[in-house]
Amino acid sequence: MNVRSLSIPDLKLIEPRVFGDERGFFIETWSERNFSEHGLELNFLQDNLSRSARGILRGLHYQIRHPQGKLVRCTRGEVFDVAVDVRRSSPTFGRWEGVVLSEENKIALWVPPGFAHGFYVLSESADFQYKCTDIYSPEHERTIAWNDPDLGVAWPVHEGITPTLSEKDAIGTAFADAEVFD
Repeated sequence: MNVRSLSIPDLKLIEPRVFGDERGFFIETWSERNFSEHGLELNFLQDNLSRSARGILRGLHYQIRHPQGKLVRCTRGEVFDVAVDVRRSSPTFGRWEGVVLSEENKIALWVPPGFAHGFYVLSESADFQYKCTDIYSPEHERTIAWNDPDLGVAWPVHEGITPTLSEKDAIGTAFADAEVFD
């Protein structure tokens, strides 16, 4: 596998080796040994899978207690995936990075603890999988407004279209008012 840092160095793009032939393909999505060799010492406690229709936007979520690192990938369809640095002491605090994850490119993104995370579905539907380094703790979950002008995330939403949001995502907190990490 190939691991490379993005413009926010703590975010890692993971490009797996794909073994394919006329029967299909095989990829190793997680290997403690291989990730460790790339400096990613990770201990996952929970795996999640979501299915969403075109135009669904989930995020920007994080947990202020029980912060979760997430290894995310889109196994069916295509999403625009976003991570926002919410660590006040970080030189990249308040910056975001967006990447397209799809069943075609088979890449994964490592989003460490201390980042808000979300995605927007570009295809008719998408299956999104993520491995988490801590448990889901709803009482500690926070949501930043997906369209906060201070962040300026360039979601690939067509002009005049409003993404479909959950109730909690529709009332997300402004970044300036969000509870963040030290």
